[in-house]
Amino acid sequence: MAPQRKTKSGSPFAWYDKLAAFNVENLFSRKRLPGPSRSVVVHQDIPADYRTEKGKVKKEHTYPTNQVITSKYTIITFLPRNLLEQFRRVANIFFAAIAILQFFPLFSTVSPGLVILPLLIVLGITGCKDAYEDIKRHQSDRRVNSTVVRILEGGEFINQNVTGKKSKTFVRGFIPRSLRRKPQVLKSGDLEMQQNAAPPEAIINQGNAAETYDDSYEYDYTPDGVEFHEDEHRRNSFFRKHHESHPRWRKGRWEDVKVGDFVKIYDNEPIPADVIICATSEEENVAFVETKNLDGETNLKSRNACPELAHLRDAKACADPKNSFRVDCDRPHDSLYKMTAAIATPNGKYPIDIGQTLLRGTVLRHTRWVIGLVIYTGEDTKIVLNSGGTPSKRSKVERQMNPQVFINLILLAAMAVVCGVAESSLEKYYSPLGAPWLFGDNISDDNPSVNGITTLVFALITFQNIVPISLYISIEFVRTAQAAFIYFDREIVYEKTGQATLARSWNLSDDLGQIEYIFSDKTGTLTQNVMVFRKCSIGGKAYHGDSPTEEPPNAESGSEKVDMTVKPIVEEPPQEIQQEVGSSDSASTAVQDQQAVNRSNPSLLQAERPKPNPETRFHDQELLNDVQSAVHAEPGQESWARSLNGFFTVLSLCHTVLTTVDAETGTLQYKAQSPDEEALVEAAAAVGYVFRGRDRDILHLQTPFSEELERYQLVNILDFTSARKRMSVIVKKLDGGDDRLFLLTKGADNVIYERLMPGGDALKQTTEEHLDSFANEGLRTLTLAYKVVPQDEYDEWSVRYNEAIVALDDREEKIAVVSDEIERDLRLLGATAIEDRLQDGVPETIADLKAAGIKIWVATGDKLETAIAIGHSTNLISRDSNMIIVRGDGSRPIWNQMVNAMQEFFSEEAEAQGITSGEDGQNPLEADDSFPLRRVNTGVTSIVGSDNGDRPGGFVLVIDGLALTHAFSDEAHKDLLLTLATQCEGVICCRVSPLQKALIVRLVKDGLDAMTLAIGDGANDVSMIQAAHVGVGISGEEGLQAVNSSDYAIAQFRFLKRLLLVHGHWSYARNGNMIVNFFYKNIVCIGVLWWFQIYCSWSSQYVFEYTFLLWWNSFWTIAPVIAIGLFDRIVDDDVLMALPELYRYGREGHWFSMKLFLAYMMDGIMQSAIIFFLILYGYFVPSSRSDGYDVARSEFSTVMVIAAVFVVNFFNGLETNVWTGWVFFAVALGNVLILLYTAVYNSISPGWFSTLGYGNNHFLWPSAYFWFSIVLTFFLALAPRYVYKSYNFIFNPNDLEIMRWAKKVDPNRNFAKDAYTGGQLSRLKPSTRSGVSSAMGSAAPSRSTFDGDRPGASPLRTASRTDMSTGLRSTHRGFDFAVEEGGPAIRRLQSNLSAPRPSESHGLGATAKQKLSLASLRNPLKRRRPRTNSTEGRDRH
Repeated sequence: MAPQRKTKSGSPFAWYDKLAAFNVENLFSRKRLPGPSRSVVVHQDIPADYRTEKGKVKKEHTYPTNQVITSKYTIITFLPRNLLEQFRRVANIFFAAIAILQFFPLFSTVSPGLVILPLLIVLGITGCKDAYEDIKRHQSDRRVNSTVVRILEGGEFINQNVTGKKSKTFVRGFIPRSLRRKPQVLKSGDLEMQQNAAPPEAIINQGNAAETYDDSYEYDYTPDGVEFHEDEHRRNSFFRKHHESHPRWRKGRWEDVKVGDFVKIYDNEPIPADVIICATSEEENVAFVETKNLDGETNLKSRNACPELAHLRDAKACADPKNSFRVDCDRPHDSLYKMTAAIATPNGKYPIDIGQTLLRGTVLRHTRWVIGLVIYTGEDTKIVLNSGGTPSKRSKVERQMNPQVFINLILLAAMAVVCGVAESSLEKYYSPLGAPWLFGDNISDDNPSVNGITTLVFALITFQNIVPISLYISIEFVRTAQAAFIYFDREIVYEKTGQATLARSWNLSDDLGQIEYIFSDKTGTLTQNVMVFRKCSIGGKAYHGDSPTEEPPNAESGSEKVDMTVKPIVEEPPQEIQQEVGSSDSASTAVQDQQAVNRSNPSLLQAERPKPNPETRFHDQELLNDVQSAVHAEPGQESWARSLNGFFTVLSLCHTVLTTVDAETGTLQYKAQSPDEEALVEAAAAVGYVFRGRDRDILHLQTPFSEELERYQLVNILDFTSARKRMSVIVKKLDGGDDRLFLLTKGADNVIYERLMPGGDALKQTTEEHLDSFANEGLRTLTLAYKVVPQDEYDEWSVRYNEAIVALDDREEKIAVVSDEIERDLRLLGATAIEDRLQDGVPETIADLKAAGIKIWVATGDKLETAIAIGHSTNLISRDSNMIIVRGDGSRPIWNQMVNAMQEFFSEEAEAQGITSGEDGQNPLEADDSFPLRRVNTGVTSIVGSDNGDRPGGFVLVIDGLALTHAFSDEAHKDLLLTLATQCEGVICCRVSPLQKALIVRLVKDGLDAMTLAIGDGANDVSMIQAAHVGVGISGEEGLQAVNSSDYAIAQFRFLKRLLLVHGHWSYARNGNMIVNFFYKNIVCIGVLWWFQIYCSWSSQYVFEYTFLLWWNSFWTIAPVIAIGLFDRIVDDDVLMALPELYRYGREGHWFSMKLFLAYMMDGIMQSAIIFFLILYGYFVPSSRSDGYDVARSEFSTVMVIAAVFVVNFFNGLETNVWTGWVFFAVALGNVLILLYTAVYNSISPGWFSTLGYGNNHFLWPSAYFWFSIVLTFFLALAPRYVYKSYNFIFNPNDLEIMRWAKKVDPNRNFAKDAYTGGQLSRLKPSTRSGVSSAMGSAAPSRSTFDGDRPGASPLRTASRTDMSTGLRSTHRGFDFAVEEGGPAIRRLQSNLSAPRPSESHGLGATAKQKLSLASLRNPLKRRRPRTNSTEGRDRH
């Protein structure tokens, strides 16, 4: 049965659950509802309907400031809000009530101030801790809000849009202006995204990352219109003083940005608000932004300026009143992919979409500057709308304690009522009989009923320790120490940066030991955002790359024997070529100014080849040798040479990469939107195929086969889309007299294989096997192919293509159909394998967390293929897994897709849950019979085995954001999604927004009442981190954005294993054991007091002297429980790390539950009875006094309290799993202290102050009764627990007890090896377990051979996938390719193409009937001689 959505309505504490669910944040929330649609005016008055009749601007049209505050408290709200949060603890309310009662003289036992002091200490310590945590948030907010931004000022510009006042936080309200921090520049590497900055203690020293400016203004022109540079402006103080009224850029704070302001943003700077682009430094006003902190995608996005605002390129133009316009915007909403706005100018109204917008949370890349208009600020920005307020989290143990405290309060109330009723009844009965103990009963105002009520109140005070206030002090102290243990653990310190793991919320340490679900981001959390070319298959031969140890010292350029270094062209190109090259690569930051490029930088054609990064470069000596052999190929060997040349030519030309020259080093640099494309082009350059850039439609390529550049005309680009899963370019070679057209293609294996020409089955089979091998290692694969396009075929196709690209209806569909027509009869070249480099130890960590019984869900903004590829490389998807894909872009409804999946793969559960029909009552299989589940064949072999859907690796659900939108639409969809997801071992959610990440967490958190943990590194992960029970932020070298909203900050994902399996398990076991032992020790004390009521007429009197009771929780019994919380170990850390399966004890709540609490309470009651009655009857039957006098109460009660202390302390010691020196000290401390205190206290003379115990030493210590009573009660009280534990350890030991004993017997034993090689520990392991494979093929030693040992496992088997939206079944072979689809950059490239028209076909058709081969791409294969001077310049062009 799948876990069902839990409801608490039937709980006996349902009323309390509702009370406990009260959200304090609702009383103090700063969150405002998004306002209505708005009109942002520039050089205009605001609309008349924005004002009231009195002329004031309406509240809904007053925009929020750009100040973003994540802190919880202010000076004003700290005290009430923090007290409300603390008084959610029932015990605190009880303690306050008891303290108030004792301020009345009738109920006072000691000084009221002394009574309330412990409560004040608890509230003060907790308040200081909360204040410290919030101060760090204030500091982080201040850093972000003080970041510098350039805002238009001066001239005739006046911002008419109305913005509200900024919030006066602690800093703004109480720190003098002169002492406040100056504006700072926030570097991209140190970016702590807007509302989620890292605290100072989590920030690595970034040197001068925060640069303070001395100048407050920047000018980009002189009064005469001549460009005026900043460095010149800094030297010209005269200009600054005399031209302050001119338009300029003022360097202000982010928090000073207002709606309607013009801002200027420079390269690598974060965007301060949501702005529309007016102009950029780039050709055709294109800008590139990095959005990984917003949506998790690694590839850059291109944005273009609004054409109607492109003339606003400097401060003067922006401030010119002639340039007036209005921007009509939709109301603020949280969709990251939608923007509805329009520009209204005197010439008309023009639409604006998301492609013309820069959102807060993104970073400007590869663009020198952008000028934009602010349309949304602060709480109206999309990134803030996707985040929640800072929550007040409480641990599960603390929430479980409240019902237990309620039980104790009910018990206390019952005891008080019994005392009150019994005392009143006895007084009524014995008063007429003249009972001697009823002193004062003959007074006229004496009333037995009133006395009973008074006794009831006194009983509440007498037995108040049944709810110990010291427990909360102890818990806070222990959790603080546990946070310190985490911080000082050297095993989870990132050595590269020295960053320690930081506990930012000290009260959640025990939650780490109970996690059932982990929700993880991908980018920056599991991966390093680095793409590395690892392997390739060319013509049926696989190249796996050399390991670092195999590379020669000069591997960067090849060995002496194989020199693959491509010499730069030394001749100076014609000036017109330099100018074209300088202007063509306009997306690069180094070639923005054409004249500057010509003056200071070498030409792209002359630049040195790119220098590979030693950590990411691809090197394969065998491949270099093969390429060198191909260069000197003999007749008969040209086929293999053509394959090599064709493969790397496709890599070098089929892309959208831009080039630039490093001004300092003179080396060529590649700038790509897609990290995949950059890795492919760099790999080709490493082999000798150096892409030298493009001059509009002319591509320059340098190859090992020629000392001169080869030139290709880029005729068409058939760009990549998620539906096509391929990218193609049509090129024409301009050198060598060959003017044929070539189609170069790369894409998914199944898409390419479907379009291959018949024949070549051996090559197809071999390449398919290589793809399987690459996919099994978690690599991202692409398949490469080509074809020679006959001129007549191209001419006919070009007409249809041109008609499609100008079609008004269904343009995208028509382009896809026409593109598919020419992408047929391809020739297979090979395949590539790229590693999306993971963080260190990610696959092993995920495998161990899965072994611990934790379900892992990945939520990422990346597309489906990327998410699946990461699932493979991280071991979330094994080679024997069955993937179920639910997508929202198909024609089949989401409900039917999920129902179909349940019926197809989980029929028993579907029948049990009654999932038998669709929303309309029809069977989804019948309703969607047009999409039957079917296999997909490549034409070579079936890529789906007969066991498809029945593979032993379990199921993994993959669902995209659009499908989740439908799934979250109502409760029925949520229930079905939850049922389907819980049947799977893992879930991968792709293309999800930050808000959807939070909804996913809440679905599991509320639907299953399961403990959740969310981990991420970006601002897009904040909502998810805040929604989970425990939030973990990655605070490595760059990812600091999520730390401020997290509860724990770690530097690497792999540290999560030790944080959970060791620190979490230890903390939960320690805290749970400590709490139940705390309740136990107090019930022993209260039990002794209670039994005495039988003999004192239920008058609520103390049996022993009050000071013994006063110091019970302070000195006598506090040390052992603190020792449990600090030093106990259920088992050593190396065992917990080696055997993650032991984590189930924490996950299943073994260490703290209501059952455990009641067991300890019963144990305490039983032991209190043994202590009281045994000592009482021992002293009175017969009397222990040799002189015949009765025993004084202080004498036998002292024996009781000393015996109780000994029993309690040793019982706590018995509950400690590992006795260290500190535990011995803690157990002995209270016993020694009470003996010393008793001796000293009983010796105090009445001349000093009156004591009830004076002289007691004379009777106590010499008495055999004293010593015998302590020994007897000690053994009798502890015997039941000791026998119970001994029996379980001998006859029914659990896994932890076995591990402790094994560790004690053999400290050097390798537990991991025994557990995986059939030793005695192997029974701890599940029967099946997926192996661990990383993208590098490495694995943990204890896991690496597990899959190979499983019967029936195939070394080349890949995961099965079933797409529920189409019914297609296939095998995943690792395809993944990330690039912006249909963005301004690709449109710009396409607009630059000079595609030949049919009328020009006479110049392109000379070779239409030649044999289809790739000979011309390498023509000739041998090195060509230098051309004559007459043709040299033309050929280079």
